[in-house]
Amino acid sequence: MNGSRLNINSFYLDYKIYGELSGFPTVIMDAGYGDYSKAWESVYPAISKLTQVFLYDRAGLGKSERSPNPRTSLFMVEELRKLLMSKNVLPPYILVGHSYGGVNMRLFNNLYPQEVAGLVLIDSTPEDYPERFLPSMSDEFKEAYNKQFTLEGDFHEFKESLHQLHLSNRVTDTPTIVMSAGKKAHYSKGSQALWNSMQEEILRFTTQGEFIVAENSAHYIQNDEPLLVINTIKKLIKSLPAIN
Repeated sequence: MNGSRLNINSFYLDYKIYGELSGFPTVIMDAGYGDYSKAWESVYPAISKLTQVFLYDRAGLGKSERSPNPRTSLFMVEELRKLLMSKNVLPPYILVGHSYGGVNMRLFNNLYPQEVAGLVLIDSTPEDYPERFLPSMSDEFKEAYNKQFTLEGDFHEFKESLHQLHLSNRVTDTPTIVMSAGKKAHYSKGSQALWNSMQEEILRFTTQGEFIVAENSAHYIQNDEPLLVINTIKKLIKSLPAIN
């Protein structure tokens, strides 16, 4: 493992690099809202046996310092790219995002598709989540959901991130696999069906897409069905042309 902290314009980001390049792209993993690199402990060791894996803690989380920048996806993507370039971790990348991390990774791909070899979205937050999905849930769920935004950015910044993703959306040729949790806690049958449908709709922005429902998983598919996540990422890696 190669890990350290790097100063990015007056604040430090903590990162770790596992494995070695072996003709495949580096896998970049971005955790969900309020989560950090620890969220990937169930999957990165297996992936790092195949290729290099880059984990990091977004600003203000884990061992990383707070950033003076707004906590929206646009700034998070630029901070990540600066970190990657500073450490000479070169594209193309396979981007893996869980939940809110999926918003960041989709935005990264929309802005810099030439740097992305593949995309794996693990129960990623759809850009129309507040308007389209939240109304299907109970008042108690809505209240708890809206109150969670205290760890990195507030609810306004979260919604701004979704808006940034919406504005950036474009159809790319990036091979994309969308994984949807099929056993979400507190979801009615209708809400679960809506969630799966909204997840699958993300694939309208790629010419090369695959949809997988993790039937035995709640939101953290990488914890509930780690082998499914590992095998999905490995399959994508092996489907790509080798890098010289």
